[in-house]
Amino acid sequence: MPLTINLRQLEEEALQLKGELPVIELELESLDELIRVGEPLKYDLEAQQMEEALLVQGTLTLKLDCDCVRCLKRFTHTIRLEEWACHLPLEGDDAVSVSSDSVDLTPYLREDIVLAFPQHPLCDPECSGLAGSLKKKGSASKAAKPDSAAAWAALDKLKLKN
Repeated sequence: MPLTINLRQLEEEALQLKGELPVIELELESLDELIRVGEPLKYDLEAQQMEEALLVQGTLTLKLDCDCVRCLKRFTHTIRLEEWACHLPLEGDDAVSVSSDSVDLTPYLREDIVLAFPQHPLCDPECSGLAGSLKKKGSASKAAKPDSAAAWAALDKLKLKN
């Protein structure tokens, strides 16, 4: 069920919204193959009507299961938007869609969550990637250390037919 605000409830006082929005409502599952959303979006929001607009502000928290782009190790990344705010006009050219006296906040939540996704998820800023993990595992053995000169020499000897 999407996160909606009934405008009639806002006529007298501000509305507190606290809870979780299921992952399926956010429609984020196919955005990036290295990032998966496994837990619901947690929100703690306050909505108020200001003249001919709706102001919603508060905190959004979402845990992501990511794969490091360098070493492919799985790790958890938390998106936390502490001072999230959304101003939605109720009249004019940019007016939001109102259905049965309710406004759906889900598209606005989704937009800001997607903008907060890590562009290149890293398990650690100092991650040295797969080559670094090979060095750590076989640091006592020289066989585990990649030798680029030997690799190029082997490729030079290759005879490919046209």
